[in-house]
Amino acid sequence: MENSCHEIPENANEHCPGPQSESAGKSDACEGCPNQQICATAPKGPDPDLVAIVERMATVKHKILVLSGKGGVGKSTFSAQLSFALASKDYQVGLLDIDICGPSIPKMLGLEGQDIHQSNLGWSPIYLDDNLGVMSIGFMLPHPDEAVIWRGPRKNGLIKQFLKDVHWGELDYLVVDAPPGTSDEHISIVQFLQATEIDGAVIVTTPQQVSLIDVRKEISFCKKVGIRVIGVVENMSGLRQFVTDLKFEKRAAGEGGGAVEDVTEWAHNYLRENAPEILSLFACSEVFDRSGGGAEKMCVEMGVPFLGKVPLDPQLCRAAEEGRSCFEDHKCRLSAPALLKIVEGIVFSHEK
Repeated sequence: MENSCHEIPENANEHCPGPQSESAGKSDACEGCPNQQICATAPKGPDPDLVAIVERMATVKHKILVLSGKGGVGKSTFSAQLSFALASKDYQVGLLDIDICGPSIPKMLGLEGQDIHQSNLGWSPIYLDDNLGVMSIGFMLPHPDEAVIWRGPRKNGLIKQFLKDVHWGELDYLVVDAPPGTSDEHISIVQFLQATEIDGAVIVTTPQQVSLIDVRKEISFCKKVGIRVIGVVENMSGLRQFVTDLKFEKRAAGEGGGAVEDVTEWAHNYLRENAPEILSLFACSEVFDRSGGGAEKMCVEMGVPFLGKVPLDPQLCRAAEEGRSCFEDHKCRLSAPALLKIVEGIVFSHEK
């Protein structure tokens, strides 16, 4: 993974504009960089790697970025399940994980421990099915606990290499799972893909204001760099769980509350005998404060589409942990229909 003379040097400052930029060696970000004088006097011109990226992406019909304003909102879970859903509809799908420091996609697709292979056509994605390929730095780490301690230029260099060297073949959809925020990786992926017609970005959030504040920044980022916002997904939109999946506990009487006793079996038996109709219901609880109106209200205010809500479903969390699709069985009875409706909205936005 050696950098060419046209790529950002590994010893460059964190927010290096790039050796080929007109501001190379002249911007505030260049102050104190050991390459400042070289970059300021070097001849400028188009990056030949961008031509290679355009050629690679020519076989990809649709490119979707999955973004979030902050971490912990379920963005990678959504990226994985979006890819599963598209593949289940017989589309050819690629999932590219550009979260260099926190790659979780291999785990969420059950592909941990796989190694990348290289051929005369380039790097081969890891295939979960014939029509679902995956690429992530997670496949390159010697151990899953290995920390990736890289500055911006090196991360940007790997993202460029993913785009120009991975042989995806003919794809209907390339889903790009990005890290939270609006940092180097986001600027790089937009810069590298700008000439290849990005379809847009799906932004994932949770309902509370502390998340929506950052999502507003993400939407502003998309508008500034010219990326269409396909829509916003409100994830973890309240806990939804069937009564039969609930556990029940009883705290013993006494000073300090006493010990907690599991009474799940007793509670289920009691309901079965005395109120069996309750067993067909599901319990609802608002986990996050949504007094501000949630993502739907924010979308109206920001002028972007709202794609829908996905409940906080323990079965979906389990599917992500086990690296499987939530659509293949009937365990995710509450979250899978909501996700599928959102996926259909994304597909429809490209076909209309």
